Amino acid sequence: MEYRRLGKSGLQLSVVSYGSWTTFHHQVDEHLADTLMGYAYDQGINFFDNAESYAGGESEKLMGRVLKQKRWERSSYVLSSKVFFGWHGKENKPNQHGLSRKHIIEACHEALQRLQVDYLDLYFCHRPDPQTPVSEVVWAMNHLLQQGKILYWGTSEWSAAQIMEAHMIAERYGLIGPTMEQPQYNLFYREKVEKEFLPLYESIGLGTTTWSPLASGLLTGKYNAGIPRDSRLGLPGYEWLKEKLLIPQNIEKVKALQRMADAYGVSLAVLAIAWCIRNPHVSTVILGASRLSQLEENMQAVQFYHQLQDEILQQIEAIVDNKPHE
Repeated sequence: MEYRRLGKSGLQLSVVSYGSWTTFHHQVDEHLADTLMGYAYDQGINFFDNAESYAGGESEKLMGRVLKQKRWERSSYVLSSKVFFGWHGKENKPNQHGLSRKHIIEACHEALQRLQVDYLDLYFCHRPDPQTPVSEVVWAMNHLLQQGKILYWGTSEWSAAQIMEAHMIAERYGLIGPTMEQPQYNLFYREKVEKEFLPLYESIGLGTTTWSPLASGLLTGKYNAGIPRDSRLGLPGYEWLKEKLLIPQNIEKVKALQRMADAYGVSLAVLAIAWCIRNPHVSTVILGASRLSQLEENMQAVQFYHQLQDEILQQIEAIVDNKPHE
């Protein structure tokens, strides 16, 4: 396993990590979660990603039970949660979602209880909240930092301007700004990581924990001939994702990438994950495997990305034809 610093911080994350979005509690039960997390940890993965809203809090409870059973040294792994959506879904009351000081602090306490730990290593604002002043968010996060309940805070799906506003407020009051952002990043979604955040890597040392390297499974090739019943896009509630991803031009690009992966003797998934790791601005790539065979396969990307020389990268660019203009 290889490790990278989370931006300019001293925290080191494995170049691939393991997350539970859509899988834990829905596709992954406790026995399988124990197997998957155990394999990941044994392979050197040290970051496990979660959120208050995943499976209405059940994802964190499941991960917490596994962590308690494993009895790993707490200092040997990095654990996250995210705050914004709440865990009650449509039953959320007014202060049970968003980024008010009240919800940020209460959601942290609830995540600690569900995960059965004393502190979170990483705590993300899962989305920006137009109803809450950014200064309130910065102060609330620093309150938790001072209490030792979180070690680093960051954002997810915020714009560069919003991240910079938080940093400017933190600097004004001598506080700590966001260390990391969790953006989507894959061969079909590149704008933020490769263009919008480019000035932030140097100016504030932004770290990134990127999600959806396989574009919700599209970059495995499994949707080339339709939607498998047990796949993510076959789950209820993901119709919006299906409509966004499964368009003819994307499928044709995936088929071309598949032929390229075949020529290099790897799966399309390994090629797609390796391409993400190849970007030095990516601190870690979050994997979301729901089967051990998937996770074993995905781990090959840690070695294969070294083979992605300029010639191969140019071949990929010719196929996807979507490189952001600087």
